[in-house]
Amino acid sequence: MNEIFNKEQRIRKTILVGDSGVGKTSLLVQFDQGKFHTGSFSATVGIGFTNKVVNVDDTKVKLQIWDTAGQERFRSVTHAYYRDAHALLLLYDVTNKTSFDNTRAWLGEINEYAQDDVVIMLIGNKADAGSDRVVQYEDGERLAKEYGVTFMETSAKTGINVELAFMAVARELKYRQSCQADQDSKFNVKEYVRQESTKSRSSGTCCG
Repeated sequence: MNEIFNKEQRIRKTILVGDSGVGKTSLLVQFDQGKFHTGSFSATVGIGFTNKVVNVDDTKVKLQIWDTAGQERFRSVTHAYYRDAHALLLLYDVTNKTSFDNTRAWLGEINEYAQDDVVIMLIGNKADAGSDRVVQYEDGERLAKEYGVTFMETSAKTGINVELAFMAVARELKYRQSCQADQDSKFNVKEYVRQESTKSRSSGTCCG
C-alpha cells in the first residue's frame, strides 16, 4: 500500500522554458486556473513553481511546474534547474520569428544541462493569432522532427491544447515509471499528441 501511495505522490518536475514574452506564465495560469488574464504579465523574475495533481488512468501524477525567466541574465539560474527536471516544455510565440529561431539555442542548452531521458515538448504558443502568425505549424513540426521531440501548438488565451500538453507529459512520465508496462503496450507520446492534435484541428478548434 505504501509503495502504491509513494508512486502516486512522486513529484515530476516540469519546467517551462523559452524566450521572454512567449506566454509561459499565461500557459501555466490557463492550465492551473483555467483563466487567461487580459494584458501582459510582468516578466517573470528568476523562477517559481506551481504544484498540480493530474489523474492519468486512475493514477495521480503530481506535476511540479516551474515557470522560468526568459531573459538572458537569468539563464544561469535556469540551467541549474535543468539537471533534475523530468520534463521540459520549450515555448515559442508563433507571432515572433525570433522566439522560434532561438529555440535551437534553447534545445542546445537542454541537451547540455538536462538528463538524457528528459521529456522534451516543443510548443508553438498563441495559436489563435490569425493573420499575426509568422511561424507556420509546419515550421514547428519540421524543427521538432529534426531534434526528435514532441510538438504541438497551444493558445494560452483560448485554452487550445493547453491541457493536452500537460496531460501528454504526465502520461509519458507515468508510463516511464510503470514497470508493469510491457514493450508492446508502451505509451508513445508523439503519436498520442499527433492523434489528439489532429482531432482538434479537424474539428476546427485549433488554429495550427
